[in-house]
Amino acid sequence: MKVSNTIFAASFAAALAVISACGGATSTAKTEPAAGGISPQQMADALHAVMESDRTVYTRNVVNRLQNTEKVIKASEHWQDDKALPLPAQMFRMGAEMVAEKTDAFSYSLLSLWPVNKQNAPKTDVEKAGLEAIVKEARPYYSEEVLGGKRYFTAVYPDIAVAEACIACHNAHKDSPRSDFELGETMGGVVIRIPFGS
Repeated sequence: MKVSNTIFAASFAAALAVISACGGATSTAKTEPAAGGISPQQMADALHAVMESDRTVYTRNVVNRLQNTEKVIKASEHWQDDKALPLPAQMFRMGAEMVAEKTDAFSYSLLSLWPVNKQNAPKTDVEKAGLEAIVKEARPYYSEEVLGGKRYFTAVYPDIAVAEACIACHNAHKDSPRSDFELGETMGGVVIRIPFGS
């Protein structure tokens, strides 16, 4: 985890240094930066660039290579009991939980309209609208929402099947609502929330 956190910090700094605004879906979100700062959209885009890169590297270079190419070790949702690799979605969730323990400046999660784990289904209107939008057109969706009396900038990014391991797992899982995912397809979305004022 120490290496992963170092990579995350370095990747985040690099992403902030080279950030460029992504074209997103039409929304009512305000994306202008605070005086002397970056906008919530720029911050979300930078965070997502790091998350997507780390997750893709883990999926392609660790899970796909060790499980499908070299057949050395498998990935399993019961990874501790099976002495296996955590699934990419589990690694993502563990990172999100660790970040939540350290800061309230942002939060993130991996959700889907077809979740294997029901707790990864959309819970808010913005989450549902965002997931529906990114499935139709694989580009970010930006909006604002109020949760618990607090206003948030919320961004939803397409989570694309980047390796055979992704679709094989989802298509074969007994709890999966779909069994026809294809490589390159949007399987879900990364939801990033930034409270206004952070």
